[in-house]
Amino acid sequence: MHACAAALLALLPLLAAAGPWRAHEGNSPGWRHLTPAERVEHQRRLRGFTTLAECKAYLAQHHALIAERARRAGDPWTPRSPDTCDRLQQEGRLR
Repeated sequence: MHACAAALLALLPLLAAAGPWRAHEGNSPGWRHLTPAERVEHQRRLRGFTTLAECKAYLAQHHALIAERARRAGDPWTPRSPDTCDRLQQEGRLR
């Protein structure tokens, strides 16, 4: 592999980390209980918050929705800890 290409590949994880947070099935336990449109909206909403309080209020509603859908599906869903809002605050994206 060319040295420049190898250097660029080594930087990809850093560039991805600098981009906007993205929900996906690996970091969002309720992912399978959302439609594709709901997934997009969920990510949009999370990126729009500026304070921990508004993020937590939304996430409480979101978790209630997921919990109900999981219950109906017989899925033993539990929210992650620390939650998304806590992680966004740790990254400096929320005040």
